[in-house]
Amino acid sequence: MGILEKRLYWVGWQTLLPGSGRRVWDIINHFGSPATAWQASEKDLQEVLGNQGARKLVQRRSTIKFDKLGKLLGEMNGKVITIEDDNYPYLLKSIHDPPLAIFVRGNLPSIHDVCLAMVGSRKPSPNGLVITEKLSSELAMEGITIVSGLARGIDSAAHRGALNGKGVTLAVLGCGPDVVYPRENARLMQQIIEKGAIITEFPPGTLPQPWHFPSRNRIISGLSNAVLVVEAAAKSGALITADFALEQGREVMAVPGNINNAKSMGTNKLIQQGAALIINTLDILNELGMKQKFSYQAEDRLKSVDLTDNESKILALLSEMPITLEKIISLSMLAPKEVAVALTLLEIKGLIKCLSGKMYIDARL
Repeated sequence: MGILEKRLYWVGWQTLLPGSGRRVWDIINHFGSPATAWQASEKDLQEVLGNQGARKLVQRRSTIKFDKLGKLLGEMNGKVITIEDDNYPYLLKSIHDPPLAIFVRGNLPSIHDVCLAMVGSRKPSPNGLVITEKLSSELAMEGITIVSGLARGIDSAAHRGALNGKGVTLAVLGCGPDVVYPRENARLMQQIIEKGAIITEFPPGTLPQPWHFPSRNRIISGLSNAVLVVEAAAKSGALITADFALEQGREVMAVPGNINNAKSMGTNKLIQQGAALIINTLDILNELGMKQKFSYQAEDRLKSVDLTDNESKILALLSEMPITLEKIISLSMLAPKEVAVALTLLEIKGLIKCLSGKMYIDARL
């Protein structure tokens, strides 16, 4: 059997049963190889899947068109990587139920690169978004690849932070590589493809379904050396990722939050159960066992920036808690125009961040 033909069987099974986890491996192991399993008759498949399951699988198997799949991937400049290919991520290969093949757009990092998964709430607090972007940006500057799921909230902030830090980020999808979900992340998805990669076990054209995302989460943790949960409620998909990480022998970290904030109940519980408590980027580097000097300290950053009196006055008013433009004007006792100019310059210098609703925070904290 040629290498190309052998690859097709891996791709065929992944296309036929995406997101099935252990189930597809049970079928292949039963028959001894993906080729033998693919060629098995309905009667033989009944031994593993039962009568109805075997009948449905044979029907679906007959619809797989490899030439159509290849054309679709070519049109999106994508590729498929099987578990036997040299460029299949080695960390992902080590989990107990790795996908037989992955569909990729963009470029995967080197096997020597350290990958950190950053996950959390789809409806985070403003502070959670700020913390995520800050940590992700600083980690990217240290050469760490940020892995997340392109979901709303913390996931998107993690990807944005990595891109802002001129680093590499990987997005693991719960749909096909040609499907943008959520729709508002179309531009972010394209930026990730240009600076890193999107990865999915679901073939082109697969629309997102609720059951896809727990399966997706095992890949997020599987690709990563460790998982950081930034903000998560007591029942959160991010906690599923943390559970997968523990099963896969990965380190789990969490950012603590206000005990009265429901969005922090999950992260605080993780810390209570033994997850590493994270308050800054240096904590993460220490947990990852990285020896390089942390090169992105806020104090050094401030020393290298010249500030006007108005800029210094306004910067002193800001913290990690969002404050409105009107409040800044009131506290600073400066004219609205002076405040607007100072805020614009501080944002250009990277010292503050403007959130939605014209609210501002200190970006150094």
